[in-house]
Amino acid sequence: MTADDPSRALHWENVWTGKAPETTSWHQREPTMSLALVEASGIDRMQPVIDVGAGASPLVDRLLDRGYADLTVLDIAAAGLDRTRSRLGEAAHRVAWIVADVTAWKPQRRYALWHDRAVFHFLTDADDRRAYGRTLAAALAPSGQAIIATFALDGPAKCSGLPVQRHDAASLAAALGSGLRVLEARTEVHLTPGGAEQKFIWCRLGRAAAPKA
Repeated sequence: MTADDPSRALHWENVWTGKAPETTSWHQREPTMSLALVEASGIDRMQPVIDVGAGASPLVDRLLDRGYADLTVLDIAAAGLDRTRSRLGEAAHRVAWIVADVTAWKPQRRYALWHDRAVFHFLTDADDRRAYGRTLAAALAPSGQAIIATFALDGPAKCSGLPVQRHDAASLAAALGSGLRVLEARTEVHLTPGGAEQKFIWCRLGRAAAPKA
């Protein structure tokens, strides 16, 4: 699959129409690591945050609960976002919703924080990874940060029937480009609803400081 490939959207529409969120391998009742890294970023709760490839993740619920006031949720599958909107009820009106392939999306504003749990590792094609990096560069505010999680080098080789590109902190930063450097890296072992272990690498990244004259 390549950037803006219709089969990519169809795959994820089928996932979200065919499965209950709590049965998917990536399901988390509590997005503990995401919240810890959002807090570590130190951003003000009034600053804009985008969760990319969020699907039915409860992260947006928890951020609303904590007073984050400018939230955007993006996913390639409308069905995934529909599940989250339905779950939030009236609170869904406090969130901006975008249906788009992140590799082809053209951001209309900039964000203080970009969050992506397990989208980037599905980009096994180098052109797709470069396209993602360009989108991230366009979407991130000059002093913004990105939180990105992928399967670790010893993590699964596939997810949802698709191959993945595994990373460590160095390869993730190199693949993203965009002048980003790793501010911190953490590891996590995610336990799927079926009881399998999946090893993740989490990175919080920021723009590299300009060299001094």
